[in-house]
Amino acid sequence: MEDLKLARIGKEKKRTIVDINGIQVGKDLVVIAGPCSVESEEQTIKTAIAVKKAGADMLRGGAFKPRTSPYTFQGLGIKGLKILENARKETGLPIVTEVVDARAVSWVCEYADVIQIGARNMQNFPLLKEAGKSKKPILLKRGVHSTLSEWLNCAEYILAEGNPNVILCERGIRTFETYTRNTLDLSIVPAAKEVTHLPVFVDPSHGTGKLSLIESMTYASIFAGADGIMLEVHIEPEKAMSDADQQLSPEDFAKIMHKIKKLKQSYDTIVVEDIG
Repeated sequence: MEDLKLARIGKEKKRTIVDINGIQVGKDLVVIAGPCSVESEEQTIKTAIAVKKAGADMLRGGAFKPRTSPYTFQGLGIKGLKILENARKETGLPIVTEVVDARAVSWVCEYADVIQIGARNMQNFPLLKEAGKSKKPILLKRGVHSTLSEWLNCAEYILAEGNPNVILCERGIRTFETYTRNTLDLSIVPAAKEVTHLPVFVDPSHGTGKLSLIESMTYASIFAGADGIMLEVHIEPEKAMSDADQQLSPEDFAKIMHKIKKLKQSYDTIVVEDIG
């Protein structure tokens, strides 16, 4: 990875802290939660209120949804962005939403606090360049067949345009395993942190695709050293228009958040003891 000029950590390079409306990503453990897709104003705002009450730091929600089939729900577009804006006004939670087209970056930035570039678009180089020019914090998900080097080089495209606010997100890779939707590669978290100064998040929802596994993989991600967690939560998961099988109910999310707070205390204690 000698070609990494900006993403690579060096002796003189401190770990990047991305400030998002006062939230210190890379310093404090951050939780992003919300529905896979923005489906209606009621669904989104009710979910936003629920995740805020449980302790989430930011709200995720897809207004544009790149889907495998052209016949499945593709998102509400600009209407979805306006709904997310209303959810932010209601809860105060910063908004994380995906952009799928380089031509849309400038006006999506008018609504979003963090721009997500999904796994399908990790190597969409024109999109990466436009995201870099925007100066908005960028959440860059790892592609389903991508190596660590390829992932970091995509971050380099954003950094090279003058945008230092890049957050990496592991969301599972494609392997021969069929029991889970993807194979959640938690070894990539400490591996990435050996090489880069950028914060690293984990998305156990997409990483497993199974409700029964999300909780345990969330805790494992924290102990692997993740700087943040991204979880899908829906006010009525069984009615979700996309990825219903991996969306937590507000009640289940609240239970996970309660344990996350305890685990974080334990983790901090272990780290302090090791240092001492």
